[in-house]
Amino acid sequence: MFVRAYLRASTSEQDANRAREQLRSFAAERGLTIAAWYVENESGAKLARPELFRLLADAHPGDVLLVEQVDRLSRLTAEDWERLKSEMTARRVRVVALDLPTSWMMATSSGDEFTGRMFEAINGMLLDMLAAVARKDYVDRRRRQAQGQEKAKAEGRYKGRPEDTERNAAIGRMLSSKQSWGEIQSVTGCSRATIAKIAKRIKAA
Repeated sequence: MFVRAYLRASTSEQDANRAREQLRSFAAERGLTIAAWYVENESGAKLARPELFRLLADAHPGDVLLVEQVDRLSRLTAEDWERLKSEMTARRVRVVALDLPTSWMMATSSGDEFTGRMFEAINGMLLDMLAAVARKDYVDRRRRQAQGQEKAKAEGRYKGRPEDTERNAAIGRMLSSKQSWGEIQSVTGCSRATIAKIAKRIKAA
């Protein structure tokens, strides 16, 4: 049995490694060593997460997928959560979350078969519940943000996200030196829409 730790933050501004020591301590208290770390900055509302699926591809039957909280694993829609669960079930990965004490037994190989199956069933039900709560929290926060923006717009206070002038100037220089859009995205991490906007601005200048 290998313990594979998954760390996630939603944006590049957030520290995806924030809970690394908590996960390491949890494993050490149980005499376990984390065999591999999978870290990424991706939204939990998105199913396509490269590091999460690299973890699943690397996993062997019985391996533990260790997370700080269930919402690090999923803020997915019900349909996408079922897809992710099917993938984890097919690979026979055991999910252990620090905020789900019933899952902690999955980090051990002790206990009889009946007890193990009972805990698997309970753990599966609670995982579903916490995944649903995480999704609701995500949807509620998005709705409140949108409402706040609409109110600010109506009052003339909303200015949107400030432009990253230094980054955009660098993109402009790379466009002028005929670098490909793919290379620019790789270097700056920006979207193609941003490159298109700057390219249009240069053309109009």
